[in-house]
Amino acid sequence: MKRDKKRWEKFFSLSRHRRRFGAELKSLDGDYEALKTSIIDGGEVVQTRGSGDDVNAHFEALRSEFSGQPELVFEHARLIVLIRRDFKAEEAFTELKKMWEAEEEFLLEHLNLRWIVAATDSFADLDPAPENRATALSIGLMVNTMKTYESERYIKNIGDEEVDQSKVEHLSRHLVPIFSGLSMLTIGTDDTLRNMRWRIDRQAKEGLLGRVLKHVFIRLQTEDNAFARVKALHRRERTSWW
Repeated sequence: MKRDKKRWEKFFSLSRHRRRFGAELKSLDGDYEALKTSIIDGGEVVQTRGSGDDVNAHFEALRSEFSGQPELVFEHARLIVLIRRDFKAEEAFTELKKMWEAEEEFLLEHLNLRWIVAATDSFADLDPAPENRATALSIGLMVNTMKTYESERYIKNIGDEEVDQSKVEHLSRHLVPIFSGLSMLTIGTDDTLRNMRWRIDRQAKEGLLGRVLKHVFIRLQTEDNAFARVKALHRRERTSWW
């Protein structure tokens, strides 16, 4: 695996300097109300994929992605872009953290999972508190695990095949190994996800990132992924996790 470069090595990277050229960190001074009510008119919504060297072209593309949404979510994305391009990253993170502390409910309501995870990745990289970095990392770990197996399903043309009820019945009666001592869930009754949800609920009582973790986990139960598909087959109320 290729190692992450040290900061002094990144300093001598020409591409790093090209990607930062023209960048500017604007102070919002905690004044979010106007940004929450001002709506972006960026034409047709087009989701960005990747980014070029020109930071200002990247920002223009993001305005299209957030067309029809409040300016605050664009400013949130702008801070993350500056962090990714390592332009005054610590200062940009301070602004990002202040925004989340002040507007947590608004951001969770208006951001999609992509940008929530982008924010928590920034916490995992830059928050000075190790417990915050660990909780933030767990959010990205959960979502990226889902993205990994959903990508595998896509490339293998695995679709909405009917559930094999004989295998569901087999799992209810037998331990089915996966590897290294791990075994399949007992579909319909298993308490694994219920117990994980209890742990997440305890984390949610401890601070901002715990609440974000809970929010992301709950949202995953409503989208088409393994959590929701297993949820649809669950029949034991006392081990439900939603």
